[in-house]
Amino acid sequence: MAPLCLAAAEKPTKVFGWIEEGQLMPEKVTLKIKLDTGALTSSMDAKDLERFEKNGEHWVRFNVEVKDSKTGEDVSIPFERRVERNVKVRGAGGSERRPVVVMSLCIGNQVYNEQFSLKNRGKMLYPVLIGRRTLEHLGAVDVSRTFTNKPSCENAQSNR
Repeated sequence: MAPLCLAAAEKPTKVFGWIEEGQLMPEKVTLKIKLDTGALTSSMDAKDLERFEKNGEHWVRFNVEVKDSKTGEDVSIPFERRVERNVKVRGAGGSERRPVVVMSLCIGNQVYNEQFSLKNRGKMLYPVLIGRRTLEHLGAVDVSRTFTNKPSCENAQSNR
């Protein structure tokens, strides 16, 4: 019983709220992100999703349209990324295959290069959902808190 008590007494290095601000890097557009313990893979709202081939590899072109939470301005950022894999997502409306790409996101004072599935999710309140694969690198999530760590990655190195 003692090891269990000791493990419970240890505090994680960082605690995040269920809603945080993050910055898409290197553009440094600040946006709201939801830390979603129910999702395995992180996801991002992506508009005008277009698949294409480049140098014999599968790529995707898309726009991320968000309200910059620092300026309040609507921002549309074009991206092109190599498709790392495709993931099958099941929901109430059936299943679909979504491309997964690597994106850089500043959370707290750390830049995370993580995989995100892409889907046009309409005008979502939280355009980025952070799943468990990324959460395991962040720290604990306190569901009673929000906006606990301002993004500050000017001099930060990437975590992976």
